[in-house]
Amino acid sequence: MTYTTTLDGTRIAYQLRGDGAPLVLLAGQANNHHWWDPVRSDFHPARSTITLDYRGTGDSDKPDTPHTTELLAQDVIAVLDDLGIDRADIYGTSMGGRVAQQLAARHPHRVSALVLGCTSPGGPHGIERDNGVRRALAQSHPGAARQALLELMYTPRWLSDHPGPYHTLGDPRMPAHSRRHHLAASNRHNAWDLLPSISAPTLVLHGTDDQLNPAANAPLLADRIPGARLHLIPDTRHAYFEEARTHASPMVLDFLTTTSHRP
Repeated sequence: MTYTTTLDGTRIAYQLRGDGAPLVLLAGQANNHHWWDPVRSDFHPARSTITLDYRGTGDSDKPDTPHTTELLAQDVIAVLDDLGIDRADIYGTSMGGRVAQQLAARHPHRVSALVLGCTSPGGPHGIERDNGVRRALAQSHPGAARQALLELMYTPRWLSDHPGPYHTLGDPRMPAHSRRHHLAASNRHNAWDLLPSISAPTLVLHGTDDQLNPAANAPLLADRIPGARLHLIPDTRHAYFEEARTHASPMVLDFLTTTSHRP
């Protein structure tokens, strides 16, 4: 395990795998780098991959202080600085996509190309999940809430063929205060005014059947970011990148390859 320390003294754990041009993979809310375990190797024929444990997750410090997606983006910059990487491709999913928006808008010289998956601009323009989804996730019985989250992540057919383990259900070692800070960071994200300033070539991906982060957010992002491409992956839910990996991963690699010549 490798660590860097941010300007506010928080120690961030990160992981570097493979060889080639760097691709930063950013996980969803309340998850550590294991979110990417099922698909990480898909990118190694052409890219090295960098993941990190967000503050509050994994082997990183877990300060009981407010988090924002802008702060989490600054943590990514600290990792890139520690590795001596000036520019990298960024692929963020779910809350990681919100962090990626902050990165691309506020640190444009550090982002070569951007992929935003199953994410939202946040704020008043973002499309929120409906109350039925909220109630399902808030069930008092842990097993019922976990099952509800599984069914929001994956289709029934995929679940029947893949009994686990599942890497997208949250970091079980997170303290309660870190879960609260992650939820607040995601809920308070509002990049609407920043999106038009993103200059990196951008691909927006989303599963058509995503109810956890409604698919209607994808065209909002694509229309708001200059020149962005949009692709909806049919019959997939929030974890499209895992369930449809044979479709999604090559699409991401092809996009990154065709845009890599840009300055």
